Amino acid sequence: MSSPQPGLPPGTETIAIIDYGGQTAQLIARRVREHGVFCELLPWDAPRAVFEALAPRGYILSGGPESVYAPDAPSLPSIVLESGVPVLGICYGMQLLSHALGGRVAPSAHREYGLAELERDAELPLFRGLPQELTVWMSHADRVDMVPDGFRALGHTRNAPAAIMGDPKRGLYAVQFHPEVTHTPFGSKLLGNFVLEVCGCRGDWTPARFIETAVDAIREQVGDGSVLVAISGGVDSSVTAALVHRAIGDRMHAFFIDHGLLRQDEPEDVARLFASLGISVTMVDAADGFLAALAGVEDPETKRKIIGTCFVREFERQAASVGQLDFLAQGTLYPDVIESATSASGSAHKIKTHHNVGGLPEDIEFGVIEPLRFLFKDEVRRVGRELGLPEKVVMRQPFPGPGLAVRILGEVSREKLATLRQADAILRQEIEARAGELGDEQPWQYFAVLTPLRSVGVMGDQRTYGNLVGIRAVTSLDGMTADWARLPADLLTRIATRIVNEVAGVNRVVYDISSKPPSTIEWE
Repeated sequence: MSSPQPGLPPGTETIAIIDYGGQTAQLIARRVREHGVFCELLPWDAPRAVFEALAPRGYILSGGPESVYAPDAPSLPSIVLESGVPVLGICYGMQLLSHALGGRVAPSAHREYGLAELERDAELPLFRGLPQELTVWMSHADRVDMVPDGFRALGHTRNAPAAIMGDPKRGLYAVQFHPEVTHTPFGSKLLGNFVLEVCGCRGDWTPARFIETAVDAIREQVGDGSVLVAISGGVDSSVTAALVHRAIGDRMHAFFIDHGLLRQDEPEDVARLFASLGISVTMVDAADGFLAALAGVEDPETKRKIIGTCFVREFERQAASVGQLDFLAQGTLYPDVIESATSASGSAHKIKTHHNVGGLPEDIEFGVIEPLRFLFKDEVRRVGRELGLPEKVVMRQPFPGPGLAVRILGEVSREKLATLRQADAILRQEIEARAGELGDEQPWQYFAVLTPLRSVGVMGDQRTYGNLVGIRAVTSLDGMTADWARLPADLLTRIATRIVNEVAGVNRVVYDISSKPPSTIEWE
């Protein structure tokens, strides 16, 4: 089988997850990947050629907010049923599958939102290892009242007589609940049964196999050429550099561009890190150019695009200084691709442009290598460990390519950067000092945000009118979804007290308790 997408190893077994706008669609992909099976999340209105190129072993239809009877309701791509491969519909996906095959969907007499008790009514490979009674997470207003011809009810709840339906002969199944969420304890097992037992996938999407095939793909793409690798010190760029270096050795040239938007002491930390890894890195101070380009710019999308363009222009200048370089390698991840994408109809909205996805200029002089563009963050960490990278690199918390520019709301200036660096350093110092005590609430990512808001305060018996700093700490596995970390009150108190006392011009600190969704992790 040919590679379904550029950079994906030939012969990779895949599952296509069709996204109907459900808030947990990305979680389906994460659960499938956990079982060692590669999958892609595709908009329901993607061109047929996209599905044909992926050549999936099965389809999963996600949930979504629409009713199948709505005038502009998302539809089922014809290739799904024509392909003859197994299908699993989830919530809206179940209703859509039923509707497309002649079943009947109707408003439920009692809407179900939250936990429900489900009883299985059959023994099938889809249910292998599952108990007879299951706790499941429901979120629906419609339900399947009459299953299509050839289908039968395989499980029921009090309010949904066909909470699971299927046509085992054709490998077509659907569930009214959400197996992808942690509130459905055996949901991941059910999804694993679908991809491994029903679809017959091998489950060999492992870090070791990824490394082997990624190195081969880099060699094939690069040929006799040379590669410029953009180094940030984070796990994404470090794993990218390690893969490229393993593939082509000294034909890789690593550059660290200090764009003036880094955290406190970061350039020095990165220099020490890569020296310890034995990778030669050229350190470039380009802060003046980046800050000049950002002067007067307040819109976050514009800031991201400017930074993406400045990066590439700087790489081009550095390439010219060492001779011809043919490719630019960067650590684009699958969440970056998903969040920067739009569907063909525009129904799947772009969340934001990532500087290394939609932010690159059209006239870029390099070929682009993105060996990690199919991986979630936790998969990158596992690949990093397999490559032998130090744990402090593997577990380094994410830092956006545009750096502090997207943590300063509004225009960026040297004065604002200095203020934010100091506040952010205090936050990181205090959380890292308590790392061993936080348990499940140990944040996956944490940072400070400088807002354009000012408020009245009193310091030393005098009125102040100072800046408001927001602090953000979230728990997550992959960045696609996140919850705010329940940091201890005394820790938050110490962080806020230090910031107000030590950072000039700041007199108020707030803690962001928003989850993703509906918020994103970064504020811009």
